Amino acid sequence: ALLTNAAPRERARRKRKGRRMSEAKSASQTVEEPLDLIKLSLDERIFVKCRGGRVLRGQLHAYDQHLNMVLGKVSETITTVEIDEETYEENVKTEKRTVELLFVRGDTVVLVSPPLRTV
Repeated sequence: ALLTNAAPRERARRKRKGRRMSEAKSASQTVEEPLDLIKLSLDERIFVKCRGGRVLRGQLHAYDQHLNMVLGKVSETITTVEIDEETYEENVKTEKRTVELLFVRGDTVVLVSPPLRTV
């Protein structure tokens, strides 16, 4: 992020925040803000639920404040429900594919789940 246009107070706040986060992570890797949880999941496999019935599982390589993400070794599952116009039955279709590298736009993300951690 470019700090040249930020007001002096804003720059100082960002500096303090960066110090707090690095101190906390070195001590016990605590989560103070929602994106801290994502940061702790870098280079690990995560679960991402998106709009439109898409579910992704992949290794988190990068992300930003908008939740745009770059995932590697991704397995994608797309679930669609079609309704038969005559019988009104629901037909559920599931498609699966694997992608080596995938960019996910943040505004499609509904849920992000980090890997399970044992204490």
